[in-house]
Amino acid sequence: MNVSAPDPLPATTAAECGLEQLGIRPRRVNWNLAPVRLYEEALIRREGRLASGGALACSTGAHTGRSPRDKFIVRDPTSADAIWWGDVNRPLSEAHFDAVLGDMAVYLSGRELFVQDCFGGADPDYRIPVRVVTERAWHSLFSRNLLIPAPGSSAYAPDQGLTILDAAGFRADPSRHGTQSDVCILVDLARRLVLIGGTSYAGEIKKSVFTVLNYLLPQRDVLPMHCSANIGSAGDVALFFGLSGTGKTTLSSAPDRRLIGDDEHGWSPRGVFNFEGGCYAKMVRLSAAAEPQIYAATCRFGTVLENVVLDPATGRPDFDDTSLTENTRGAYPLAFIDNHEVSGQGGHPRTIVMLTADAFGVMPPVARLTTPQALYHFLSGYTAKVAGTERGVTEPSVVFSTCFGAPFLPLRPAVYANFLGRRLAQHGSRVWLVNTGWTGGPYGIGRRISLAHTRAIVSAVLSGALDDVPTEREPFFGLHLPKSCPGVPQDLLDPRRTWSDPAGYDAQARRLAEMFRENFRSFESDVSGDVRMAGPLV
Repeated sequence: MNVSAPDPLPATTAAECGLEQLGIRPRRVNWNLAPVRLYEEALIRREGRLASGGALACSTGAHTGRSPRDKFIVRDPTSADAIWWGDVNRPLSEAHFDAVLGDMAVYLSGRELFVQDCFGGADPDYRIPVRVVTERAWHSLFSRNLLIPAPGSSAYAPDQGLTILDAAGFRADPSRHGTQSDVCILVDLARRLVLIGGTSYAGEIKKSVFTVLNYLLPQRDVLPMHCSANIGSAGDVALFFGLSGTGKTTLSSAPDRRLIGDDEHGWSPRGVFNFEGGCYAKMVRLSAAAEPQIYAATCRFGTVLENVVLDPATGRPDFDDTSLTENTRGAYPLAFIDNHEVSGQGGHPRTIVMLTADAFGVMPPVARLTTPQALYHFLSGYTAKVAGTERGVTEPSVVFSTCFGAPFLPLRPAVYANFLGRRLAQHGSRVWLVNTGWTGGPYGIGRRISLAHTRAIVSAVLSGALDDVPTEREPFFGLHLPKSCPGVPQDLLDPRRTWSDPAGYDAQARRLAEMFRENFRSFESDVSGDVRMAGPLV
């Protein structure tokens, strides 16, 4: 069957989209196309395949995740003193940025481009306009799913919003452009302009928006956070901090609570609001039984499946196939979750859960944190990688990502931690540490804490069932462990008791404690004494 091109829409000019101001003269601009039109364009261009349930399945090629070593921030006089320079935020000269912009404009000129006008931020008082320009139709659909679609307007002002140029086929020249490789993710905070080239991984688009919001919003008394959020029937808001693979999306998508968002939020003087309009969930080993809401979203028209392998005959997604990457993803509008919070907003959080997937088998399944401990663990941002998930990883390896989102923090971590401390003091939020990783031994010896038990723990935390439960202080990290929890075996609550070799547990706990101390030394001069003292006891 021959597939004909869709009827053309009235042409949008490059001037209307502000592209001529950037030196870009495209052959055609497809402005704010609806999902059905983006599907048509993507399929005609062979950018993806139609999955059996209606999703659009696309491959990112060589780059199946973010390229943190290729991200740079322009060093300019207006922001240079505030930026947390180092391995996370690497400086690029204005001249090099201009060289990339000029060459990218030449690359994009003469091509058919896609433009989506969106917002970053559900709260109208704090949102920023975001214009995403892509050369691929599926990247435009991704942007429409993950951000908040907005009507196009010729009045869009680049100095008030953010413009992202996503040129997947463009290749940077390190000798000319000052980049690390032929991939570039360049952020100019003064001009509010992001250039992405050399990678088809769509997550770079959403994380670029997050990076810019992490810079702008603290100036407006908003704490930007890498967390998911939901809200109960009584209006009680909960936040879930955690790195990739710790369960943020899974645990916040609960049938008895409305989902505010699964990844990025702001905490303003009047409450919490989602930065995004969609979810970017991990698909690896996804099942309808364990995660019914997320699974249902993958079977809908409009969802983008990223690097998910399809059966060549039936088009059925195989979520267990990791031949392309472990980092398979699904990008879908928040509206695909039945019980989502339409406004994308909520009040001040009653409960904050900090998630870790501890592969050393040391951390308890649940612990109550004091405010100094909460700030210590927020700055630490601990989780662990396990063998088999990355090339060369043969045993559990520690991961510390400060504020649970180090790659996206333009400002010094203490700025965000101190901000969180003020919010906790103002609103009395209760903070809990929840381990979704291993118990009874490290990875390879112990067992992973079951999702059923973790859900029971989170349910008890959110309901307040653990608020008045007696606790005991464990001796290595000083954490306060509840002595009982509805739906959870009592022996599971103290990790040392789950090990057949208690002495082995002690040695492992001391080893992890020393890793915490070593990591925290870089923050000691920026925090108060009670936070410095809130770490490991041994």
